[in-house]
Amino acid sequence: MNTISSYSPIHVVGGGLAGSEAAWQIASAGVPVILHEMRGVRGTDAHKTDDLAELVCSNSFRSDDATSNAVGVIHAEMRMAGSLIMAAADRHQVPAGGALAVDRDGFSDAVTRAIHDHPLITVVREEITGLPPSDWDLAIVATGPLTAPSLAAAIQAETGEDSLAFFDAIAPIVYRESIDMDICWYQSRYDKVGPGGTGKDYINCPMDEAQYNAFVDALIAGDTVGFKEWEGTPYFDGCLPIEVMAERGRETLRHGPMKPMGLTNAHNPTVKAYAVVQLRQDNALGTLYNMVGFQTKLKYGAQAEIFRMIPGLQNAEFARLGGLHRNTYINSPTLLDPSLTLKSRPGLRFAGQITGCEGYVESASVGLMAGRFAAAERKGEAISLPPATTALGSLLGHITGGHIVTEEEPGKRSFQPMNINFGLFPELEPGSIVKPEGVKRFRGKDKTIMKRQLIARRALADCAAWLGQTPTFAESA
Repeated sequence: MNTISSYSPIHVVGGGLAGSEAAWQIASAGVPVILHEMRGVRGTDAHKTDDLAELVCSNSFRSDDATSNAVGVIHAEMRMAGSLIMAAADRHQVPAGGALAVDRDGFSDAVTRAIHDHPLITVVREEITGLPPSDWDLAIVATGPLTAPSLAAAIQAETGEDSLAFFDAIAPIVYRESIDMDICWYQSRYDKVGPGGTGKDYINCPMDEAQYNAFVDALIAGDTVGFKEWEGTPYFDGCLPIEVMAERGRETLRHGPMKPMGLTNAHNPTVKAYAVVQLRQDNALGTLYNMVGFQTKLKYGAQAEIFRMIPGLQNAEFARLGGLHRNTYINSPTLLDPSLTLKSRPGLRFAGQITGCEGYVESASVGLMAGRFAAAERKGEAISLPPATTALGSLLGHITGGHIVTEEEPGKRSFQPMNINFGLFPELEPGSIVKPEGVKRFRGKDKTIMKRQLIARRALADCAAWLGQTPTFAESA
C-alpha cells in the first residue's frame, strides 16, 4: 500500500465515476483502497482512453440549480459530502447556462490524478473476471453498464438467471400531478383487482379514431435514435419500440398496448374509446406513472411532442423519457439491502449504473454512498443511511425498494433505471404549500414550482443534518 493503515483494504472493482467516488470516500474516511480497473489491460467499445471517470457520452452534468431542480439538489448534497466527482467538475466547468458542463479531458485527468495521488489508494490495472474472491471481505462492484461479459456471467450465476438485464426497454414516466384527470380516469382492465390491487390501478387516456390515426402517423414520422454498432438491435416481441409496432400496421397498437377492451370512460360511459393509453403507478409513493408498453427509440424532443398528443397528457411533465439501449443492471430491490450489500453475500456491495440508476451524477452518488457505507463497516461504526427526504436517500430508496411489483410484470421488469427526479422524494407534510399573500390564483405551474422549492430546501437541510453540518443560506434557500 501507499501508506501504513491499521485497517485492511476495501477493494473497488471499476474505475468509472461510481468506482472513483467510492474509492475517494473510503480513503477520505482513513481506510485504504485497492481500485481495480481493466482499461489499460482491456478496453471497451465505448471508452477512448485509460483515464478514470472518463465521460463516454455528454459532457453535461445537467442542471446545477439546487433551489428547484432535483439534479441540482443532488449536486449540492454530493458537494456537502466531499465528492471528488463534483469537485473535479466544478474545477473544469465550461459555459453551459444553468447546467454544469465540463471539459471532459480536464475532468477525467483531474479525477485520475487525485486518485493516484491519494496515499491510501492503490490503482491496479487488471480485469476482474469473476466476483471478488472470498478473501476480499469488503468489496464494491462498480462496473457500469458495460460490465465485461465474464464478470456479468459471474454476477448472474450468483444472483439468478432473471436478476440481470442486458438491455433496457424504458417506457416514459410522467409526474402524476401533470396528468389531466378531467379527461383521464382510474380503472383496471375489466375492473380486475389482482394481488394488492383495487380495480382502479391504472390511469386511462382515451382516444377517438381521428386522434388515434394522427398519433400513429406522428409515431411513424418521428425521429429515432439509432443503435450504436456494439449494441446490436435487441428487439424482441416483448419489448418492441412503440414506433416499430406502429410501422407493422395501423391497427397493431389498438390490439396491443393501446387496446380499449375492458375499459369504460368514467367521464363519458356511453361512448367507447377507439384506443386507450394506460399509465401504471411506478413508485411506492404514487407520484410517478409509466406509460405501459411505450418503450421507444424516438429522440427526446419527438417523444415529448408526440406523447403530449395523447388526451390527458397535453400538459404532461416527464420524469424520464423512453429508450432502448445496452445497460447491464441488476434487480437491486430484490438483491440488495438498504446499504447496497448483496443479500446473498455480506460484505459485497454494488454501486453506480449497475444498481439501476441513470446519469453521471446519479452513478457517482451511489458510489459515494456505497463508499461511505463500506468505510463505516470496516471501521466498526454503525452505517448511517441518508434520510429518505434527501436526494441521496430518495435515489437509494428507489434502487433498494421503491418499485412496484405487478402481477403482469413480476421480477426485474418492474424495476428499471431512473434519473434523480422529484417524483422519488416523499411528499411534503400537509399544509406545507401556502398561497403567497396577495396572489388570487395559485395553482398549476406556480404551485409546482413552490412545491419543488420546498422539497429542495427540506432535502438540503436534512442532508446537512445527516452529515453533521450546518446548511449555508445557499444550500437551504
